[in-house]
Amino acid sequence: MPEIKKILIIKPSALGDIVLAMPAVCCLNENFPQAEIHWFVRPEFASIVKNHKCVDDIVIFDRKKLGKWWCNFEAFKEFAGLIKKLRKSEYDLVFDFQGRFRSAIFGWFSGCKKRIGIAGTQELTSIFYSQTIKQKAGSVHVVDLFLDMVEAAGAKRGKIEFGLKADTQAIADTEKILAENAIDKNNYAVFVPGATVDEKRWPEEYFAKLAQKINERFKCGIVGAGVKSESKIVENIKQKSGMPVLNLAGKTTILQLAALLAGARIAVSNDTGPAHIAAALGVPMVLIFGRTNPLRVGPYARPWTVAAVDGNNRSSEVESDNAAHDIKNVSVDDVFEIICKQIN
Repeated sequence: MPEIKKILIIKPSALGDIVLAMPAVCCLNENFPQAEIHWFVRPEFASIVKNHKCVDDIVIFDRKKLGKWWCNFEAFKEFAGLIKKLRKSEYDLVFDFQGRFRSAIFGWFSGCKKRIGIAGTQELTSIFYSQTIKQKAGSVHVVDLFLDMVEAAGAKRGKIEFGLKADTQAIADTEKILAENAIDKNNYAVFVPGATVDEKRWPEEYFAKLAQKINERFKCGIVGAGVKSESKIVENIKQKSGMPVLNLAGKTTILQLAALLAGARIAVSNDTGPAHIAAALGVPMVLIFGRTNPLRVGPYARPWTVAAVDGNNRSSEVESDNAAHDIKNVSVDDVFEIICKQIN
């Protein structure tokens, strides 16, 4: 195999999916230590990628600036500039972990001859790859799929690591916020009650009851986190629990959010980006699943952190059509039991 000098990772979004791609990036760094690794990413997720120990550079993919590039001169200039930057880098390997037309085409535009992508995606992506990879039989988790892809390029799988750590300045920032709100930095729980769709959201009243139980048993302060649009959910939990829940939804950067999670005594989350950050950092946690398959996207090799109906007994399906798997069927006691086992 020719010497590998530069590798491009195409995984622009979303936050949780980006985190799940990190073990593959660590594997590449271990196998090709001389190679620069660049990451093609959307601007809102750039900070966590840039902070990763194995990433040498980032390539910003700003969809807003590229909108309708074929009929907008400014957008066309952005588009042409991005392609020029990709081609100038002269990549030896390109991995498209996104598996969409708009990601595959940029791998092709890079001019790299070795472009590896996911087989069997719904969009016509395979025409832009030099090689496609199917997930191995008996393998379900997305992390394993990404590792299968880098193995196809000659990398050998070793110890699985995410390579993610909390930023020093972000830790100081979050400790200051906690102190200003009279929350012990060594004894707080983080709730992430939002999600992209309602079906992935554990009911607010369940979170409220859980807050009461955690505070009663462990005297933990409760911090709500997430994006700005989820602030109302945190406020509802605060009202329903009758407790002084600190609402930081939309008030932290991604690096500050990671630092907040890293210091938590326990994190409780729906299946959303911050949950995967917590899992990657090794934080004691409970990740609550409904119909989404936790065997596919749950905390890697940490099944005891999952709260779901039949969570360890599902097939390779992405989503379940079984009504029994509805997230509302995960009880407060189910989640609290998992919390107690980890804190104790």
